[in-house]
This record gives sequence, structure tokens and C-alpha cells, in this order.
Amino acid sequence: MSKTQHFRAGDGARLAYRDEGDGLPLLCLPGLTRSMADFDYVMPHLPPLRLIRMDYRGRGASDWTGAATYTVAQEARDALALLDHLGVGKAAILGTSRGGLIGMFLGATARDRVRGLCLNDVGPEIARDGLTRIFDYVGRNPAGKTHEGFAELLSRSPGFAGVPMSRWLEEARKHAVETPQGLRIPYDPTLREAFLAAFEGPQVDLWPLFDALAGLPLALIRGANSDLLTRETVAEMRARRPDMAYAEVPARAHIPFLDEPEAVALIRRFLADLP
Repeated sequence: MSKTQHFRAGDGARLAYRDEGDGLPLLCLPGLTRSMADFDYVMPHLPPLRLIRMDYRGRGASDWTGAATYTVAQEARDALALLDHLGVGKAAILGTSRGGLIGMFLGATARDRVRGLCLNDVGPEIARDGLTRIFDYVGRNPAGKTHEGFAELLSRSPGFAGVPMSRWLEEARKHAVETPQGLRIPYDPTLREAFLAAFEGPQVDLWPLFDALAGLPLALIRGANSDLLTRETVAEMRARRPDMAYAEVPARAHIPFLDEPEAVALIRRFLADLP
């Protein structure tokens, strides 16, 4: 596995990334509070390709630049800056949750840079229940002092079944840092302010972004028990894009880990079908 490297975004922010393998470039964009480690589980199941991952500003090993800069539009610009830095003209995108929104934004506004888009449990309508659950934890340190204790809490996550404790421990280590003062989140706590501004602000219609993806190869993965992406939204997405590849992952809520057989098969099919 390659080491984490850094590049400078347009405003000088130092952002972390990894660039591994050769072949088709696949840009992997993680969830709201997450890091490039989101894609550790799926990596062994991918065909040979060039896997490009990044930590958004304020997350993981990237610079903290303040709540006002933690927006989908800014993170999309940073993703394009990374592709420019690597000399990649066009990449396929695998976007988890927030990463899928960034992927839709890029597909609509920088279409010449996108080969196709695979969405992990996100669409142009985000259910309020899912947003409320995220609001409850974003920007707040987990309870407890150890990864083992945090893993035990995570194992009670509604909508997940058949997940071994070893996986929850991996998740705990990805999403919290042990310190003498207890567990700490590995991202800028002011991300909560950015999320709150969007949460309490006027609702934005994202369907035009989705419709702008017409003709672009598209795939969607949904956790069968997701509280963020409803079956009704999926039905509308499929009605508007009958050609969209689709898979539902049983015993998963928001978000599938991406190494489930249904997710792996969908991602491999999506990549194989790219022109």
C-alpha cells in the first residue's frame, strides 16, 4: 500500500491523498466525517486499476481550514485540483454518502472530467431521519475512552446485522483516536457548524444535478435499511435513469461497507461497463 502524500489546493490548503496502482483512474470520495480509509474494505475486491483517494479538508491528514470551507462545492474543487496535480484528465468516481453528492456535483459541472459515477447510499433526496441522526454525532467526540468500548456501541447500530465485532473494532479505530482524555474525533469539530448551516438552511433541490448526469454511466448501491436514502427516492432515480445499475445490500443501513458481495458485484460491473 502506498504512503499518504500531500498536495496544495488552490487556496494553499495541504490536503492528503493516496495514489495506488495503474490503469483506469477511480477517484474514491468518502463520507462527511470520514477519510480515505472508507475504501480499505473494498480495495482487495477491485480489478486492477489506479485507485485515487483523498481526505477532504478538515478531515484525516488534511489541513483544517474552518467551517466556511467545508462545503460540497469546495470539496469538489479540491477533488479536481487533486486530479490536476496527478495529471489525470478523466476519472471514474466512487462516492460514499457525502462523496456521492460531490460526485453528482462534478458530473453536472465538470462532466469532461468524469467517466462515470457510482453512488454509495446517497441520492438527490436525503431523508430527514438520516440527517437528524448525523446531526446527533457530527463534531462531537465519542463516549468512552477505548476503541473497544466504542466498537461495542457501534455494534448496536440500528439496521446492521451479521457484522463481526472485529469489523466494528476496525471502524472504531478509523473514526476515533485514543487519548489520555478519552476518544477524540479525527476531524475538525467545526464541521458541525458547516453541517448545521446546511441542516437548518433552505432545502436545496438536487434533482437538477441528478438529471444533468444524463448519458453518464451511473450506478447506485443502497443499504436495505438505510435511513438516508429511501426506497421512494431510489424508485424515482431508477425511473429517470432506467439504465442505472442498482444493487441493494441486505442487513445494512447507512452506509454499506462496500465489501459485501452485492456491493462488490455492482462496483465491478460498473467498472467493466465503462466506455
